[in-house]
Amino acid sequence: MKFHYIASQQDGRVIEGDVDAVSVQAVLTYLSTNNLKPVSVKIIEERKKEIEIFKARVTITDQIFLTKYLALMLKIGTGLLEAVNILIADFTKQAIRDILYEIRSSLEQGQPFYTTFARHPKVFSNVYTNLVKAGEASGNLEKIFQDLTIVLTKEKELRDQMKSALVYPVLLLIGAVLILMFLVMFALPKIAKVFMDSGFEPPAFSKAVFAVGFFFGKFGFYFIGLAIVAGIVGVVFYRSSIFFQRFIKNLFAGLPLIKNVVHKMALQRFASTLASLIKAGMPLTEALKITSDAVANQAVGDALIRIADQGLAKGLTIGEAFRREPVFPQTISNLVAISERAGHLDEVLETLGEFYAKEIDSSIKELVSFLEPALLLFIGVIIGVIALAIIVPIYQLTTQF
Repeated sequence: MKFHYIASQQDGRVIEGDVDAVSVQAVLTYLSTNNLKPVSVKIIEERKKEIEIFKARVTITDQIFLTKYLALMLKIGTGLLEAVNILIADFTKQAIRDILYEIRSSLEQGQPFYTTFARHPKVFSNVYTNLVKAGEASGNLEKIFQDLTIVLTKEKELRDQMKSALVYPVLLLIGAVLILMFLVMFALPKIAKVFMDSGFEPPAFSKAVFAVGFFFGKFGFYFIGLAIVAGIVGVVFYRSSIFFQRFIKNLFAGLPLIKNVVHKMALQRFASTLASLIKAGMPLTEALKITSDAVANQAVGDALIRIADQGLAKGLTIGEAFRREPVFPQTISNLVAISERAGHLDEVLETLGEFYAKEIDSSIKELVSFLEPALLLFIGVIIGVIALAIIVPIYQLTTQF
């Protein structure tokens, strides 16, 4: 069972927290062991789990604030447990507060700091957890949190950059779909009905277009309902299933127009993530395996695993192992080999991460510059086909008089 306690410390300060125990007596024993005087102890009623789609989620912005505040508090000499208590009072978002309560409970029970992050893999990445673990082991948590703040901030900037670049194409696509729905489901069937009721025999091309209009006019709402249900189910599965997430990501990664951008994003994540792990003092083989989970790209991830298990583990140098993987450009392989000899691998990887961040920006702009006219052309073609289907029979009708 879970209990919520309020207790006073020896200096008179009142604190509160949650603890798992078999009975109230066990909670009192726990408080006594920690030199706490109990004020009240209550059983926490188990709340029904919220439906995942409606549950407030911890965003990357929340992670940045949490990481930044922890780095700042540790820098000014605040104890870890005290820093968590301050954050609990400062944060209003329940999803973050729940995690902070869990962190405090773990620390009070003597568990390592990183264990709470490890219990939430959907919120905190494997890289985040292992960096905190490395910082805790080396006593350098402050520096780790500072580095994590920088990494998360760059990740957020990259996401925001992509979102802002894709806003106009997405709005254009939505507008195009709404216009086409109106034309095909409402306007076209009514116009087609006028021709059919008049007894005039339109050409085959117009009849085919009118047939499409009649079909969607009759069954269009069923298709819309099916699309809405499929969208909701897809979102639920995407949020709850890691395998479905990987399937969708791999599907998009294989699209011709997006493939180049996705590959550069994977290389950027590889460089920045591996640089952070190496700076934290993690062994290179282990760092490569952790990075393979962070790149969100099957080909790059598998290549990193092979570099660790079939390259470094068999005595190859880093440069030789990278040269055996064609998924990495020759530039990366050469720079890795040079930095290995110079002993500045983490610095070179950071530079590569910044380089690919700029390359991603350029690639996104190129993609958007292609999508905008392509969407406009698509809309024009569809409207042109409908217009021709209407104009041709009208022209034939007028020429008969």
